[in-house]
Amino acid sequence: MSESTTERRFVAEDVETELKQFLEKSTKTSWESDTDLFADGGVSSMFAMELVVHIERSFGLAIEGPDLRIDNFRTVNDMTALVLRLTGSDAGE
Repeated sequence: MSESTTERRFVAEDVETELKQFLEKSTKTSWESDTDLFADGGVSSMFAMELVVHIERSFGLAIEGPDLRIDNFRTVNDMTALVLRLTGSDAGE
């Protein structure tokens, strides 16, 4: 199971904003939070590893094992939920 390497807590809106900024910079495209990045051909499976590394560095996480499922990285909403879950943050904070 993945673990948080930090005690930082995050707010969903801040996580979402940071992820969208990274995606826009990397792909030169704006993304809606519920858009499937892979189904729409916006990013490749190779880019998924960049997402993993970016999330780990940005939020102080180690993403491992079952948390590496592609479904955790399909949308900004999915990635935000992953970060909040792994950091013990609540969406309402």
